[in-house]
Amino acid sequence: MQLNKVYSVKTIDRVAAELGETVDRIFDLAIDMETEDGVIWVYGPGDDSVIAFTRFGI
Repeated sequence: MQLNKVYSVKTIDRVAAELGETVDRIFDLAIDMETEDGVIWVYGPGDDSVIAFTRFGI
């Protein structure tokens, strides 16, 4: 899979729900991941941000 062909991401909340895990557990696993591993930070207005995963990251 080419990493520059990302067409969608799922938020950490959605991934946790789909996997039946807690957001905290997924966050603990994701915090050490790099962009190449399929995780990105999505920034919103102000200081809002959330971790999101590509298909490769899940």
